[in-house]
Amino acid sequence: MGLFCVTGRSRKGARMRGRRKPPASPLPQRDGIDAARVRLPEDPEGLWATVGEHLAGRFGGAIGTDRVAGMLDAGRFVGADGVAVRGSEPYTAGRYLWFHRDFAPEEPVPFPVGVVYRDERIVVADKPHFLATMPRGRHITETAVARLRRELELPALQPAHRLDRLTAGLVLFVVRPEDRGAYQTLFRDRRVRKEYEAVAPYDPSVTLPRTVRSRIVKERGVLAAREEPGEANSESRVELVEHRGGVGRYRLLPATGRTHQLRVHMNALGLPIVHDPLYPVVVPEAAVEDRDRPLQLLARVLEFTDPVGGEPRRFASGLRLSAWPEG
Repeated sequence: MGLFCVTGRSRKGARMRGRRKPPASPLPQRDGIDAARVRLPEDPEGLWATVGEHLAGRFGGAIGTDRVAGMLDAGRFVGADGVAVRGSEPYTAGRYLWFHRDFAPEEPVPFPVGVVYRDERIVVADKPHFLATMPRGRHITETAVARLRRELELPALQPAHRLDRLTAGLVLFVVRPEDRGAYQTLFRDRRVRKEYEAVAPYDPSVTLPRTVRSRIVKERGVLAAREEPGEANSESRVELVEHRGGVGRYRLLPATGRTHQLRVHMNALGLPIVHDPLYPVVVPEAAVEDRDRPLQLLARVLEFTDPVGGEPRRFASGLRLSAWPEG
């Protein structure tokens, strides 16, 4: 995550109960990324006399106490009023501080994020292959949400759902914070019809269309998901649209949203998606980042009833899969 990780925002659910809403950040976004927020905790044992002592103890193990002191000296920590905080200031439990993290350099993804539709509530974007939807791990500023915030000058923009980094296609973003929950609930409650397109080997012995159901398990730290015996937790419909030159173009309709679900189900049928770096075999990381061999999976259609305006919505991607033979 770069400089260091601040967990106050990502784990706020239970801890924010009974606590007043924190003030808005006094710092503008940088490269489309919000400033990190720190809340000074209660200190019943009197461990910290000053703000600097607490920050050195909290972050010194990750980046070194000298670096924390340097950030304080440079005025990089600010209070709710936007004024730089000095390390010598008395410690006050419950106080909020903000700062911008330093991120490791990221290799730019050399493909644009297309805007399929935009109004006052939503932005529907065509995310290219290799670009993460939102900040995670080593992908922070080179993400679809950070790019769109900068390019469209919409600092409050947030994705309503996530699309895998290696998959291209449609992602729905919400413009206004007050609308975010309504659109996210659509995806949580599976009230969005999603249609994907894939290029994979053609095998006339595989009977299609068919609905694939299985139990998919994805363990933290393990790249590939796996199928195992037990009650099914995933369902996908697989249809062959056409075939040409030994490959087929498939329409994939997921009824559930397990990690790598479509890739796992296509592989289970003996039709692994072209250029898939995990199924059936995990390939070296260098091959995963080969920009000339993108995973041939595209989020082609999003269809739903708008939860705010009530109107039917249908959006189609303008992208195409490069491995499908021309004409």
